[in-house]
This record gives sequence, C-alpha cells and structure tokens, in this order.
Amino acid sequence: MTNLVTNVESVVAEHAEEPAVVYEDHEFSYGEFWAQTGQFAAALREGGAEPGDRVAIYLPNLPQFVVAFHGALRAGCVIVPMNPQYKSREISHLLGDSGATTVVALLDLVPFVQQVRDDTDVETVVTVGGEADAGTPFREFLVADGDDSVAERADDDVAVQPYTSGTTGQPKGVQLTHHNLASNARQSMDIMPGGLKPSDRKIGVLPLFHIYGMTVGMNATLFAGGTFYPMAAWDAQDAMALVEDAELTLFDGVPAMYNDIVNQPNAEEFDLSSVRMCTVGGSGIPIEVLRTFEDLYDVEIYEGYGLTETSPVTHFNSPKWGRRVGSIGKPLDGVDAKVITGDFEEVDPVAEGPLDEDEVDMDEVTGELVVAGPNVMKGYAGLPEANREAFTEREGSPGSEATGTSEDSSSGKKWFHTGDLGYHDEDGYFYVVDRKKHMINTAGYNVYPREVEELLFEHDAVADVAVVGIPDDRRGETVKAFVVKTPDGDATADELKQFCLDRLAEYKHPREVEFVEELPRTTTGKVKKFELVEG
Repeated sequence: MTNLVTNVESVVAEHAEEPAVVYEDHEFSYGEFWAQTGQFAAALREGGAEPGDRVAIYLPNLPQFVVAFHGALRAGCVIVPMNPQYKSREISHLLGDSGATTVVALLDLVPFVQQVRDDTDVETVVTVGGEADAGTPFREFLVADGDDSVAERADDDVAVQPYTSGTTGQPKGVQLTHHNLASNARQSMDIMPGGLKPSDRKIGVLPLFHIYGMTVGMNATLFAGGTFYPMAAWDAQDAMALVEDAELTLFDGVPAMYNDIVNQPNAEEFDLSSVRMCTVGGSGIPIEVLRTFEDLYDVEIYEGYGLTETSPVTHFNSPKWGRRVGSIGKPLDGVDAKVITGDFEEVDPVAEGPLDEDEVDMDEVTGELVVAGPNVMKGYAGLPEANREAFTEREGSPGSEATGTSEDSSSGKKWFHTGDLGYHDEDGYFYVVDRKKHMINTAGYNVYPREVEELLFEHDAVADVAVVGIPDDRRGETVKAFVVKTPDGDATADELKQFCLDRLAEYKHPREVEFVEELPRTTTGKVKKFELVEG
C-alpha cells in the first residue's frame, strides 16, 4: 500500500505517547492524533465519500488542519488546500475546478463558502471554531467509533491538489501523487544534519495550505516522529517567544519572515540557541538579510529551491555537501536538473559561483532551469495545453521530443520547465537569477530584478524592496523600485537612484523609485509584482 498517510501510521506504534502536535496550551500525542484521523475518515465514509473524492481544507495552521489532512487521506480522498485569506471570488474557482464535495472551514470563512456553494459540488461543510447553520462543528463531525483502516492507493494516484498562487494569472490545480509527496518528505528529512529526528521540535509558521509548509514542515516532522508546533498566523514576536519557550530545534521560513525578525526593535534580545538549523525557500533570500540574521543568532540559514509542481523541494544547500551562500544548492538525491537554452540545448557550467554579475555576460551562462524526478507533479488538472507547455521529453541531450504529463512517457525523461532563469557551476551548485517572466528588457538589455534588489537591500534606509519593469515608450521597459523604508530611514528617491548608479551599469539602475508602506505579498511571502506593475 502506498497511501501517503502510512508514513505516519508506521510512527504511531513506536511513539504513541509522544507529542505529535502542540498548539498553544494543547498537546496531542501520536496516539490521540491517529485516533482522531480515524474518526474523521470514518465520518467521511459514512457521509458517502469515496476514494478520489475531493476534500477542501479552508483553515489557517490549526490542529484541525493536521487531523483533516491525514483523515481525508485515510479515507482515500484528495485534499484541496485553500488559502484562508481567499474570499468567495477566489474559492469559487478552486471549489469549482476541483469538484470538492466536502469543505472543512474556519467559522469566519463559512459565509464565503455559502456564497458560492450553489455553483459548486459542495455537499458537506465542517466548521472549526463554532457552530454555523450551514455546517457541522468539527467535534460533532468526528465519528466516535473510528476504525484503524487506511484506504489503499496507488503510487500515481493523486493525494493533494494544491493550486498555484495565481501571481501571474488564474490558479492551476497541481496534481501531486502519493509517491510525489512521500518521496519529497523523505528527501526533506534527509537534508538535516543527522536527519530529522524524533527529538526534533519544528515550528509551523509556513502556511499549511502551501506545499512548502505541508511537506517540509508538517509531513517531514510527523514522518520522523518529531513534534510539530503550528502557528495560526505569522507574528515575529510570537514566533520568537515560541522558539525560546519550547526550545524548538528547527525553523523553516520564507525571506520575508527572516527580514521581519531582524528588523524587530528588540531583535538582539531573541534567544535562538536551541535551533540547530534554519531553512529558507519560496524565493531568494537577500544576502544582507541572511548575514544579519546569522550574525545576530549564530545559526546558519540553508537556502533551498522548489515549486508547488515539484512537491516542492528540488535543490538544497545541505550540510552534507556544504553550503555555498548565494546558491540554491545541489539537486536532491533522485532529482535531475539542468540549465537549457530556448532550443533545449544544455548551457555549460561556469567554473565556480556565485558570479559577479557585473563582470560576466550573464546572457552567455544563463538559461532556464528544468528538473526531473520522483517529486515532479503528475500534471495540471484538466489543462492539457498547460501540460504540453510545462513538460518536455528528451531521450538524452538532445533527443526526441514529446510533451504531456510526467506520467505518460514510455521512453525518455520528462523534464519540467520551472520558468526560472539561472546557471550552474562545475561543483554541481545551481543559482537562480530571476523568474523568466520577471526579467526586464530595457532598450535591448536584460535586467534581472533580483540583482538590483540585492543592492538596494545594502542601503541602510531600505527595509524591503521590489524591482519591476514598467512600460516605457522609448526603452520598451524601464526599471522601477518600490521601497519600504526602515523606521529611521530618510533617504530620498534621488539618493537611492544614485546609490544604484554608482554601483551598477547605467541601464540597470532604477529610473523611478516609489516609497510604499508595505509590499503586496502572497501568504507565502512572494511579492505580487503584477499588482505593482498594474497599480
């Protein structure tokens, strides 16, 4: 049997009395947690749910998310995680596209479900946090005499169908199989020094509806028999207090979280001495933020890389092979990666990275990053054209070409196009320069926003920054920086322009600088650059 949830089942017997999930003052042992997942699965079956049916989870990071997730898997259902910041317009697409028949929702979010319910296949609503006329409270939904059964599922059966963040268009349903998720959780466990251990205590500040928090945070911790500490909402002060009080050992975050921590007025007072490793993903962390954090707390941040479509991790700066600051690390065991041209020709590696982008013609060494491996999605749900664009089959390099999903190849290897631009070096480390679609073309020159952002982060007055290309009648596009100042920052727009002009090629410096109170971000910390361009 290859049901993803069996990875937790195998831990329960050995760690039944040990804490699995701790939320605020509530502690759930592995035995209690497993019993509740059995009750949830039994309730789904009694309500008519069958293997393959979709169960949407519309919750922040709460224990009920963890129970509903594993309970739905035990029933053989497919989980559709939904961002709890979404409202009726956004969930209408997710529920309609996925065909979800059950929704587990926070009480405050139930009205959004009701507004779109008639246009979807939703039959059952389970509420968390109180009673609602439209649903059944979570505790009442659980069947008292749940059983120990686990539905049999095949390796390539879909287990979770998350949706892309929609930062560039309509979210797409990503079909992640039981094998995809199990393999990537195991890979994530192995990148820790000595592996992820039962004695580890991991904070859960990454949203569980997102695959990074789900796989690297929740699944990897529970598969190892460790203890998971979910937090319903990100707050730097609360997170640091939890790390100190519970003596947590592992911290996963996105760049915006680390930036938030080091910019707290009492940042120097935080005690992270119990933490043995920090990881970062979601987007590239500014080097200045990484160095500041490490200088303050004497714990290293290891950068990785991945996407929703890859379960998510493909690369990591594991202590096993050494960290190279500025890189995304090496491909995980079992994952293949390469950098290609538009004709799918491999780009030669550089001798050693990271490169000084002012000293090298980046266009000569940069290409699109493509990956293949057991963690790569089955495909986008119901989107054959998107699948043809996302995958390329190659026998070798080069070879015969075909396109489709990662599961339909009888020969050759299926390569997934990440849409990210980067390069690699002879030691096997990869470097992401920027998103392919974020690259700015100004008067025929390519500008990578991240390079300009990294520089601006070095200025004392800059707390946060995003660089985009905006339409320009003469140049096609021109570089614009949106800047959030530090509390005592007093730099002018002209000063920041000159700061860049003194350090970068003339065509790269921002011709416009706009100061903003905050940058629009997704729940996982990615800047919504399309809003800045349109706004």
